[in-house]
Amino acid sequence: MAQFFSVHPDNPQPRLLKQAVALLQQGGILAVPTDSSYALVCHLDDKAAADQLRRVRGVDDKHHLTLLCRDLRELANYAKVDNRQFRLIKQATPGAFTFILQATKEVPRRVSHPQRKTIGLRVPEHAVLQQLLTFHAEPLLATTLILPGEQEPLNDPKNIRQQLEHQIAGVIDSGACVLAPTTVVDLCGDSPVILRLGQGDIARLGLSSLGI
Repeated sequence: MAQFFSVHPDNPQPRLLKQAVALLQQGGILAVPTDSSYALVCHLDDKAAADQLRRVRGVDDKHHLTLLCRDLRELANYAKVDNRQFRLIKQATPGAFTFILQATKEVPRRVSHPQRKTIGLRVPEHAVLQQLLTFHAEPLLATTLILPGEQEPLNDPKNIRQQLEHQIAGVIDSGACVLAPTTVVDLCGDSPVILRLGQGDIARLGLSSLGI
């Protein structure tokens, strides 16, 4: 049965988050709050955990997974970022944006897009998730917690535990999240392309001035 960690949304208890990190290090999957919606996360370098993450989510290897990073410096270790891309990302970081970028060799090939060699990267602005990332000390592999056949992400931690108690290791409950996905921006071409409008306001990116 999945463990349930009830934490304060602004000042999460370190003891509970460290217990959650231990589950990640043992190959477990967690349901965690973010600044857009609940997400499933696992250790980046654990193939079995990544495979289980995809099974729970009901997606194949062509679905972009996301790396949740603590800050821009960490993001730059896992993506090839030029000055133009960096300036744009900095305007919206941290925040509810996922950026599609070319992956570096630090990203295992099995978690990047098989043809494009790209990965989604994000620096979240959620106190609980940021603290979890700090204790974990490296990025987490993530995907929005939308179950197969559904259109909306799960948002009630108790319901998440009930539905997934035999498929994941734990649920971090800090209350309901905003029920909206991230805004996804593909930065691999000559100009930014909005792949999905979500919680992140594209005005922060200055894209409206580019006619996008």
